[in-house]
Amino acid sequence: MNGKCNLCPHECGINRKEKLGFCRASDKVLVASYGPHFGEETPLVGRNGSGTIFFGYCNMRCVFCQNCELSFGGEGEIIPNEDLAQIMLTLQNHYRCHNINFVTPTHFVPNILEALSIAAEKGLHLPLVYNCGGYEKLETLILLDGIIDIYMPDFKYHLAERGEKYSKVKHYPQKVKSALKEMDRQVGGLKTDKNGIAYRGLLIRHLMMPGGLEDTKKILKFIKEALSPDCLVNLMQQYYPAHQAFKYEELAKRLEPQEYKEAFIFAEELGLRLAN
Repeated sequence: MNGKCNLCPHECGINRKEKLGFCRASDKVLVASYGPHFGEETPLVGRNGSGTIFFGYCNMRCVFCQNCELSFGGEGEIIPNEDLAQIMLTLQNHYRCHNINFVTPTHFVPNILEALSIAAEKGLHLPLVYNCGGYEKLETLILLDGIIDIYMPDFKYHLAERGEKYSKVKHYPQKVKSALKEMDRQVGGLKTDKNGIAYRGLLIRHLMMPGGLEDTKKILKFIKEALSPDCLVNLMQQYYPAHQAFKYEELAKRLEPQEYKEAFIFAEELGLRLAN
């Protein structure tokens, strides 16, 4: 990575070889863990699992983060891009995973691209999943056009104030909407093979939060009106007050079952394609 880092909407503009920006990552890739993962959505998991690579650090600061040891603490090992390429090949050739799933990859896009070039020369052929928080920059996504097969972004908030308060990001709704439209342009709705395994397309996650029903409805309505009708939507109900959520009274509790039920019915009435 050379010069100023402007990979994400923070646009820190710093040289990560010399100092750290918002994400706190250097120019070297930090891998927390990797292996077949069976907790992802069904079209990604299949029989052999999704080949996940969890990266350290993040370009968001979600106060309820369930992986705070990685995203805030930077758990993991700094490795050369050649080793990252070998991890991809191991997930493909040894574990027989159905895809390579980059988890929180935004701040390491240059490293990933170099590693992919190395791995492709050695036979990497699996679909590539870009599993992100949704706070993406269009110019970075355009670099990935024709490379990433499956985009799996979060759409966390429809209110910008919630993004600033709970994730320390500005203009989140504006950025995520632009990002989702670009992802949709590149790959369209989620496509699966005869075995139900995804090989291309857009899968959107939305973690419902307590008291956020109206925000959720606006997100679902945007997906319906602005994106391909066969995008897969995972409306998630497993929120719990992790990390620093206890500091916020409205977040220091679980989601009410009735809130989720109402949101799910709303999504069905919209005609969205929902994950099981």
